[in-house]
Amino acid sequence: MHSVTLNAVRDHTVHPPNTDVTQPISRQALHLAVMDRLRKMITEGSLPPGAHLNERALCEQLGVSRTPLREALKMLAVERLIDLLPNRGARVVTLSESDIADAFELLSGLEALAGELACQRITQAEVDEIQELHSAMDACYANGDLSGYFDCNQRIHDRINAAARNAALTQMYQSVNHRLQALRFRSNLHAGKWERAVEEHVEMLRALHRRDGATLGRLLRAHLMAKCAAVLANARAAA
Repeated sequence: MHSVTLNAVRDHTVHPPNTDVTQPISRQALHLAVMDRLRKMITEGSLPPGAHLNERALCEQLGVSRTPLREALKMLAVERLIDLLPNRGARVVTLSESDIADAFELLSGLEALAGELACQRITQAEVDEIQELHSAMDACYANGDLSGYFDCNQRIHDRINAAARNAALTQMYQSVNHRLQALRFRSNLHAGKWERAVEEHVEMLRALHRRDGATLGRLLRAHLMAKCAAVLANARAAA
């Protein structure tokens, strides 16, 4: 069994996200690349809730024409990350408190089920990959690299979900999770909450190594509901 340690600097500085939006996107699968870039900008706050999306400015920023941009916006609207407004362009969705609570409640159940199934179906190679991602995530935490941390974190959750071997579960998980990524990202801007999230991941990885589905499912549900509480507290403080 792999040993799982929490190797983190306690009094570190949380650096702001470093979203690279200056380099032009290659033309292969252009609208998909644009969609990924816009989703990252929404997640990391470059495009905050309620922001109006200026097509001309975004085309210049991303180095693309309006056609792939508009295709990307249509897809993000399907994911409910943006609202397309008739004759008024598009804007980033703003979620209400009830929207947030409902989505986190659903996502916590999906993650719990994924954890239970993954412990039954995961391969050792997949566990090893998740262990490596955890180590990379831990290093990002120690360096105060929130953007890198969040990327590793999301890949860990995605790998657990994939190991559940349930296509319907994965499809619903991705749909709900996309709506909450920006809120999950910002919940780690508080150093204390970020540290606790890392500790929770240590516990989850231990359960995965033991193939203890009941414990992993319980930990994942609690992890997501703790995120929900942090997000709602942030929203109320901002209001």
